[in-house]
Amino acid sequence: MGSLGRRSKLPPVLDFSGFRSENEVLKAEFLQALGQACRDKGFFQLTNHGVEPELQRRIFAASKELFSLPLEEKLKARLTTGTNGRGYETIGDQMLEPGSAPDTKEAIYLGEDLPADHPRVLKGEYGCGSNIYPSCLGPQWHETCMEYFQAMTNLAREVMRALAAALNIPEDYFDRFTDSEPTATLRLVHYPPTPRTSDKERGCGAHRDFGCITLLLQDGVGGLQVQDEETGEFLDIDPVPGAYVVNLGNLMARWTNHHYTSNTHRVLNFSATDRYSIPFFYSGNAKYTLETIPGLEERPQSVAARKYGPAIPAEPYGPVSVTDFLREQFVQSYKRAHDFRPNVVDATA
Repeated sequence: MGSLGRRSKLPPVLDFSGFRSENEVLKAEFLQALGQACRDKGFFQLTNHGVEPELQRRIFAASKELFSLPLEEKLKARLTTGTNGRGYETIGDQMLEPGSAPDTKEAIYLGEDLPADHPRVLKGEYGCGSNIYPSCLGPQWHETCMEYFQAMTNLAREVMRALAAALNIPEDYFDRFTDSEPTATLRLVHYPPTPRTSDKERGCGAHRDFGCITLLLQDGVGGLQVQDEETGEFLDIDPVPGAYVVNLGNLMARWTNHHYTSNTHRVLNFSATDRYSIPFFYSGNAKYTLETIPGLEERPQSVAARKYGPAIPAEPYGPVSVTDFLREQFVQSYKRAHDFRPNVVDATA
C-alpha cells in the first residue's frame, strides 16, 4: 500500500474548534468528518480541545512518579476484589487478546473519589468508591489526578454532544446519560521496553474498548495500532503532540445499532524506551438502560458484512443496563489472564 493510501485509512485529525464555531459552514464540515470517522473507523484524533498543555504535562509527571516507585510500594495499592475497580495492577494482570500472552503493562485505576459513607458507595453502585494509591505519593499527587479527571469529564461531555449532532439527532440527546453521576475511569499506564521474544507478546492485546468513549493522551513514543477492518492490517497511529486519540467503545456501537463502530486496537512497545499513556474511559450513568436510539433501528449492512468486525446478531438488541454491559466485559478480560496465569487476582467484583 502506498503512503497516500495508508494515510487515507488512518483515523483523521479533527480540529474541535470547528464544533465550537459559530460559523455554520465550519461546524457542518467538522460534523461531516466526525460522523464519517465514527462510522468507518471508530477512531479520530482531536486537537484544539481546550485542555491546558500544563495540565497534560503534570499528569504525565504524576504517572512517571508513580511507576518509578519500588514494586512493593505499588503493591500496597493493589487492585483486587472489593476495591471498586480502583488501585494498581501489575504486569500480566490483564489479557485483552485471546491467544496472546498477558499484557506487558502496569497501570493504576482512579475514579471519582467518594468516601465510604457516601450514599452511592453504601448502595454498592458500580464503580463507586475511594481511590487507592501509594500513600508515599502524598495528597498533591492525587489532587493533580483529580484535576485532570474533571477536565476529561468536561471534555467527554462535550464530545458526546458532538457525536449526537453527527448522528443528526438533537445535540443534547446524550445529556441525560452524561449529566447525572457518570461512570468514568482515569487510568495511568506504563509500558516498559519489551524484547521481541514471541509473536504473542503485547503491551496491550488487541481489543475493542468496553465503554462509551475513550480519550487517550499518549506520549511521543508511539506503539498504538488500529486495525483496518477491510484488510486486517494493523496501522500505526503516530502521536500528535497534545492531541487526544478518541475512540468509540462497544457500548456506543451497541447503543447506535452499529451506525457508529468500535474498532480493534492494540499496543506494541518493542522500542528501547518506556511508554506512558493516559486513557480516560467514559461510560456515563451506570444505572442508565441502553436501548437503540430512535431512528437507528435499521442496522447498516456494511458493518454487518465487514470481514474483521465482531459477530453482530441479526436480531434487534434488547435493553441492557450500563452496569451489566460493562461488568460482563471486564469479567471476560480478567478471566483470560487468570486462566493463563492462575495467580492473577480477580479484580472484577
